[in-house]
Amino acid sequence: MKSSQVLKMEIDKIDGKSYRLYKNLEGEYDFGSFVLCIDHVQGDPFASPSRIRVIVDQNISKFPKEIFDNKIKNIAVADFLTREFYYNINKCSEKVFGSGKSGLIAISKCPQEILDRTSIIIDEDKIEARFYVGFPARGRSVLARELEKILYNVIPNIVEKTLIYKNIDSEKLTSRVTLVEDQEYIRRSLKSLGLVAFVANGSILPRESGVSTKALKGGIAFASPKALEVEFNTKSHGKIRGMGIKAGITLIVGGGYHGKSTLLKALEHGVYNHIEGDGRELVITDESALKVRAEDSRCITKTNISLFISKLPNGKDTIEFSTENASGSTSEAASIIEGIESGAKVLLLDEDTSATNFMMRDDLMQKLVSKEKEPITPFIEIVRPLHKQNGISTIMVVGSSGEFFDVADSVIQLDNYEAKDVTKEAKKLSRGNIMQRIIDRDLKTNIGFNRVVKAGTITQGDKGIKMKTIGLSVLSINRDDIDLRAVEQIVDSEQVNAIGSIMKWAEVSLMNKGLNFGDMIDNIICQIDRNGLISMDRLKGGSGSLAMPRKQEIMATYNRYRKLKI
Repeated sequence: MKSSQVLKMEIDKIDGKSYRLYKNLEGEYDFGSFVLCIDHVQGDPFASPSRIRVIVDQNISKFPKEIFDNKIKNIAVADFLTREFYYNINKCSEKVFGSGKSGLIAISKCPQEILDRTSIIIDEDKIEARFYVGFPARGRSVLARELEKILYNVIPNIVEKTLIYKNIDSEKLTSRVTLVEDQEYIRRSLKSLGLVAFVANGSILPRESGVSTKALKGGIAFASPKALEVEFNTKSHGKIRGMGIKAGITLIVGGGYHGKSTLLKALEHGVYNHIEGDGRELVITDESALKVRAEDSRCITKTNISLFISKLPNGKDTIEFSTENASGSTSEAASIIEGIESGAKVLLLDEDTSATNFMMRDDLMQKLVSKEKEPITPFIEIVRPLHKQNGISTIMVVGSSGEFFDVADSVIQLDNYEAKDVTKEAKKLSRGNIMQRIIDRDLKTNIGFNRVVKAGTITQGDKGIKMKTIGLSVLSINRDDIDLRAVEQIVDSEQVNAIGSIMKWAEVSLMNKGLNFGDMIDNIICQIDRNGLISMDRLKGGSGSLAMPRKQEIMATYNRYRKLKI
């Protein structure tokens, strides 16, 4: 390892010379209180910024072991420090001149959700921060003095304020860790109480706007209907009361703009822990819960949708159904089956984003078009057997059809964001027609998973596998775009980065081993549990900034890849 003085001399030697000489600086340098690792230098001032690591020995940083001694606490600490590092970049930055990305310093920008990510890694021996720096240039020439400002002034200040325990707000850090512990306690306790979700009293569910994730100031605080109220006795926050949503079929009803979709959105993001002040930090959902919607034009590859669609007039197979251009009904059917394959035990649906003909067919239509002439078995006839036989619950927003009252176990009405238990009233209005149409059948004949992802799904060219992400909505593999707009529980673009790295790693490490699709993804998750998410970023061309996705989102991405080989 070279000294920081050697690095300074190397920088001085290339001042004013070709930008590509910055590459010679790659390596590790001892700055005394930390080690600076220049892992990859951008080839051009306008290219993606250079990848940098800072490593601080725990003998210097002195973070107490007990604050990060299990996985949940470790994730909470790393998330907290990532946010602190991001804040201190802005606080400590100096004016740096140059063209392109000169002077830019960036680390992961965390959303309201707390995710396992690669930006900060902490263990008993060290704490490591991974971030980006735009090496300064005038045109395409080295600006040595400007880089020295960053490496010898700015970065040491950020390290001192962020990665040294005595310099951070330890009470705030402890509060974050204990909040996450209590969130996980509630999530682990749901099943034993027969619940799939919980919304604490006092939660603020509305957001500032349709494009904001921040709580609406002055938003109406949530209060549970007394009949649905449950209590959790948490370690750090004491007794927490709120609405428990039971396993089974739950309907969320109410007038337009009264909060139905807002509640569902909170539940869909309740699979993640949230920071304090989010308003939804104690909205807790079963970790496997999956939001499903219709998705016209998506591809489907050898998925068994015969539970919902069979006997197509053109004779097309629905047991191994494939299409490049799915309809609303076939896409929603496929998404549910694929969700079950991914281990989802709770389905979240909104009538507004579902295919009408997939959801239900009323009695008048049944009389005009007989069941024998209709290849679609609507979801309303399958939702109860799904729960009874497969243990899969459904939470669904319904605004226009009372037919679902027949199959519901609970009905929650939102009235100006006030939740009311109206199950008894709904059941009195129920006509029972749907129950008469539900055929008692063994769903196992329609739900079985033996799909295997074949080698060659991800191809490698002369320059390797090229991956690019565009926000939350697109993963591009070798210029083939995977549309993820309907995969609504992705909350961070770094999760998309991670999915790309996982797909790349799987192609190299797991193909031709005979694992079915679900087992293959479980194998990857076990690898990450053993070796950390960073283990997915060690192939050439890794992105460097990863956040952990769920099994559901990994499989959903594969399923939307038009070159998927099954």
